Amino acid sequence: MAFASFDSKRSNAPVAEINMVPLIDVMLVLLVIFIVTAPLLTHAVKLDLPKVSSKANEIKPDKIEFAIDASGQRYWNGETVTREEAQARFLVEGRKPAQPEIHLRADQEVAYKAVAQTLADASKAGLSKVGFVSEPER
Repeated sequence: MAFASFDSKRSNAPVAEINMVPLIDVMLVLLVIFIVTAPLLTHAVKLDLPKVSSKANEIKPDKIEFAIDASGQRYWNGETVTREEAQARFLVEGRKPAQPEIHLRADQEVAYKAVAQTLADASKAGLSKVGFVSEPER
């Protein structure tokens, strides 16, 4: 950036010095702006915001103890039920938002047909959490 000079000796040569006046003017304007706006930035509004917990509400699923004895008799939490009653109860439990866990306990002497029917009924109702309960050998 070069400026003309009024000096008669070097009238044709450009001035190689930086003119500091415009730079100082800009700095002073910025300083005034910051002095005026700084108190506005420290002003705060107090709010009473509600407190929130970060824990999710977990619904614990129920546990159904389903047993089949050696004669093929079915038990729902210790209560004797028929296959049709068990199917109806499976449908009711399958519609719940939190599916229950089914703990299936079958006697060693029971025909596999009764166990397979129970698994099919639970599957048709939409229940997928089925666990087999066994007793350890002594």
